[in-house]
Amino acid sequence: MISTYLISVALGISLAACCGFRIFIPLLIESIAAKFHWLNVSSGFEWLGTVPSIICFLLASVLEIVAYYIPVVDNFLDTLTTPSSVVAGTVIAASAFVDFDPMLKWTLALIAGGGTAGIIQAGTGLLRLSSTKFTAGFGNSFVATAENIFSVLGTLTSLFIPVLMLLVFVGILFLIFRFLLAKTKKAAS
Repeated sequence: MISTYLISVALGISLAACCGFRIFIPLLIESIAAKFHWLNVSSGFEWLGTVPSIICFLLASVLEIVAYYIPVVDNFLDTLTTPSSVVAGTVIAASAFVDFDPMLKWTLALIAGGGTAGIIQAGTGLLRLSSTKFTAGFGNSFVATAENIFSVLGTLTSLFIPVLMLLVFVGILFLIFRFLLAKTKKAAS
């Protein structure tokens, strides 16, 4: 029983972290997995496994991917997607927390899921700003491609090996905090 909860938490947080790279790709993949019963979703989230959800998330994913390859639009999108990734991370984490008490589910989903997605998104936003600064925006397409790959592969791996992906994302969060700490120390000097 405890291992089921741990796997649910690892899955929810890992999927939420993937929302920090792209908001809609993890939701699309989760919807497909729910539709074909490869993934059990929490009560109240059955709508994720419906054809209209899959179509909506597919269209949103395509638009999001394309938009990140348009210069200037990519940096503008980062200002919109940071709060949106927190919402998506919260929702996707809550959907993975099967058989949790509702208060615990939503508290954990908001703090761990939404927080993780927001931190990852903020980190990728800072990376894109650095890329814009040092490459005049020419490197941003490489950043966007890496984010797309991380989002797809991270989501797929999270579905099959959630504990491993949780450890990977803890490492990524550590690197983001380390980068921010170094940047803060440099600014203070």
